[in-house]
Amino acid sequence: MPVAASKRRPARRTGAPARAPLSPPWSPDLDDLRGDFARYLRTECGLLPNSMAAYGRDIRDLLVFLAGEGCTRVEDVDAGRLSRHMQWLTSERQLKGSSLRRHLATLRVLGAWMAATGRLPGDPSTLLERPTKWRRVPRVLSARDMERLVTSPAAPGAPDSDNPALWVRDRAILELMYACGVRASELTGLTLSDFRPDTRSLRVEGKGGKQRVVPIGVPAMKAVEAYLRDVRPRLAQPDGSDRGRIFLSRTGRPLERVALWGIVRRRAREAGLDAHPHMLRHSFATHLVQGGADLRVVQELLGHADISTTEIYTHADPARFKSLHRRCHPRG
Repeated sequence: MPVAASKRRPARRTGAPARAPLSPPWSPDLDDLRGDFARYLRTECGLLPNSMAAYGRDIRDLLVFLAGEGCTRVEDVDAGRLSRHMQWLTSERQLKGSSLRRHLATLRVLGAWMAATGRLPGDPSTLLERPTKWRRVPRVLSARDMERLVTSPAAPGAPDSDNPALWVRDRAILELMYACGVRASELTGLTLSDFRPDTRSLRVEGKGGKQRVVPIGVPAMKAVEAYLRDVRPRLAQPDGSDRGRIFLSRTGRPLERVALWGIVRRRAREAGLDAHPHMLRHSFATHLVQGGADLRVVQELLGHADISTTEIYTHADPARFKSLHRRCHPRG
């Protein structure tokens, strides 16, 4: 009776060459375009990592679509293909209006760059129509709910058993996000030199590396100063791994954006609320508008490049705007 063949896997050869990475589905010509455009965004536009990642995803979607259409040359990227790409994002990917507008913004930057660098005779993105969609009024917390949220981290019964003082850090985070309307990525990027107690202000680096100075209210000032005085020195490590950032994790490293989301969500649940970091930014802007702040001032404080982005907050207090209309319009 013949002996059954062994089912053992063949021994792996020592020193065998590693498997080559899969090549992208688009042509080398389009891949060179992607690389050159990324360098332009990084060096000329000075985009931050999160913005670079968003542009990268949008360009990858475009190149996958172009490859599916058999497009292999940069010269073949025209308005028709860009338009069909936007239609594909709508019908096949079922993207919503806000995501479509972001893709369109990417295509417009790409088109203008290709025309300016001579890769195309003209900008094909100028013929694209902007997706029309009613903007959704952002969900915000009331002033009373914000008070509950920022005071939710309290010393008695703090759940951070291994480091009870973290409630001081979390209180400073919540106070500062609401006081200044900063984005999550902006807050985690703050350094010690950005905090200016002498002028009660905060220097913030926003999208595209643009800087703005935002005033800080008294409660937020006290919370941040208490954290810097009593807690941060105990978290910081002597190896300099904190990189001078204001807010640190329990291990002494710079607080990451994902961890910040977890802190805000957890503290909101403790206060019986449902909130995330960007809701604090929306609440900041909405409460300013409700208090009578000029929309241009709110635009500057938020770091919006376009006033149209800030106009969403005019829906926050319709009664006030009706009153202004009746008082100021000749036929109000």
